[in-house]
Amino acid sequence: MARAARLLLAALAALLAAAAAAAEGGDAPPGRIAVVGAGIGGSAVAHFLQQHFGPRVQIDVYEKGVVGGRLATISVNKQHYESGTASFHSLSLHMQDFLKLLGLRPRRDVVGRSAIFGGEHLVLEETDWYLLNLFRLWWHYGISFLRLQMWVEEVMEKFMRIYKYQAHGFAFSGVEELLQSLGEAAFLNMTQRSVAEALLQVGVTQRFIDDVVSAVLRASDGQSAAMPAFAGAMSLAGAQGSLWAVEGGNKLVCSGLLKLSKAHVIHATVTSVALHSTEGRALYQVRHESDAGPGSDFYDIVVLAAPLPPDDSSGRFAFEGFAPPVEDVRGSFQPTVVSLVHGYLNSSYFGFPDPKLFPFASILTTDFPGFFCTLDNVCPVNVSASFRRKQPQEAAVWRVQSPAPLLRAQLKTLFRSYYSVQTAEWQAHPVYGSRRGFPRFALHDQLFYLNALEWAASSAEVMAVAAKNVALLAYNRWYQDLDKVDQKDLMHKVKTEL
Repeated sequence: MARAARLLLAALAALLAAAAAAAEGGDAPPGRIAVVGAGIGGSAVAHFLQQHFGPRVQIDVYEKGVVGGRLATISVNKQHYESGTASFHSLSLHMQDFLKLLGLRPRRDVVGRSAIFGGEHLVLEETDWYLLNLFRLWWHYGISFLRLQMWVEEVMEKFMRIYKYQAHGFAFSGVEELLQSLGEAAFLNMTQRSVAEALLQVGVTQRFIDDVVSAVLRASDGQSAAMPAFAGAMSLAGAQGSLWAVEGGNKLVCSGLLKLSKAHVIHATVTSVALHSTEGRALYQVRHESDAGPGSDFYDIVVLAAPLPPDDSSGRFAFEGFAPPVEDVRGSFQPTVVSLVHGYLNSSYFGFPDPKLFPFASILTTDFPGFFCTLDNVCPVNVSASFRRKQPQEAAVWRVQSPAPLLRAQLKTLFRSYYSVQTAEWQAHPVYGSRRGFPRFALHDQLFYLNALEWAASSAEVMAVAAKNVALLAYNRWYQDLDKVDQKDLMHKVKTEL
C-alpha cells in the first residue's frame, strides 16, 4: 500500500507539473528526464540535456551494469587495461571537448609497429621509417592507398558539417534526414552499397581491399568489406591520422559527464516505457527492476541510450499505451570478445621462431577464416614517464579481439604459455543489413532513441554526435522551435544567414 501511495503521489506531482507548464504557455522547462543507459551516449546526452534545459531539471540515468558501457577496463596484476573502446580519432571533436571540460588528459602514446597477417604469412609489415612505409604501399598496391585516403577525406569533410549545424542549434528527427543534410543523396546511397563496391569505383584495387581494407574493418567492426560504404568510411577514418586515449581510462569521460550534469544514477533494468496522456504534454512512466524490487517513475522526457538487440537479456522490454505503436528499434548486433592474456607470445606462428626478433606491437588479420581479428601488446590506462613496452621474449599483456571466446587450443596457438586470461564480451556493433531502414531518433513526442545513428555508423564519437542531436531535438520540440528541426539545405542556410 505504501508503494502504491508513493507512485500515486509521484504521478500526481508529474501531472501537476505538466499542467503548470501548459498554463505557462510551454515556457517552463521539463521537471524530470529519464535516460536509459550510462555509456558514452547516455552520459553525453545527460550532459547536453542539462546544458540546454538548465541546472534545475532532474535527470535520472538508468544503468543495469556499470557506468561506461562499452568504455570499460579490466584489471591485470593491479594494472587496468582498456577492454572496450581503446582509442579515439583526432577528429572526434565532442570527445576532445569532453576531455577539456572534465580536466582529463590524453594518455602518453607508446609507439609500436603493426603488421597484417594473412593466415599463413604477414602480407604487410610496418617499419620505423615513414617514407619506407609509403614506398612499400606503392610497390605492392600502386596508388590505391592514396585513392582510399582521398575517398575517406571526402566523406569526413561532409560529415564534419554536423558540428556546425549543432553549434547553431539544428537537430534531426531521423537518421535519413541527418544524412541527407550532410551528404545529400551521396550518404544515403553509401548506406545501400558495400565498401568494396565504392572503393573499386574510385580505382582502389581488389588486392588492396583484400589485404588492407578488410583487415582494418575486421579490427574496428568485426566485419568485412561487404559492410555498407558509409559505416566503412567512418571506420577507415578512425584508422588514419593520430589516435588518443584518456589517461586513467576512457570510461572516466562517462563518469565525469554524469557528475557534471548532477544526474542521479539508478542501478536498475528498465522493463518498459508507458505513455500516460495529459491535456497538455505527454507523460511517460518508466518501469524498472533492481535488487530492491520493481519500481516506477514518471518523466516528461525519456531517452533510450542503449542498443536494443533482439536477444535483449531482460527479454521483457516493451512500449505500452502508444497508439499507433512505437516502431521496432531492435536489430542484430555483432558480438565481440576481448581477451586480455598475460603471457608469452608464440611468435613462431607469425613466422618469427626467435621471439627476440618479433618487432610488432599490433597484428591485424584479413578475412581468411581465422579465429581472431586483432592482437595487441597493450599499455595500461596509466602510462608513467618511465613506462616501456615489454620485449617480445618477455611476458606481456596482450589484447586479443575475436568473434567468439577463444578455445584453449587457440590460446595455445597464439601463446607459448600464459598466466591468466580475462575476457569481456560486447554487443559491439550493429550487423548492418539485419534490419530494413534506420530507426528514428524521435519515437514519440518526447521519447527518443539515441542509438538510431549507430545503424549508419558506430563509434564513441558517433554516439556523442547522436547525443547532441537528441538533446537539441528534445529542446527544440519542448519549446516548439520547429524551425530548428529537419531543415533542408542547411549548408546554404548556415553559410548565408548565420
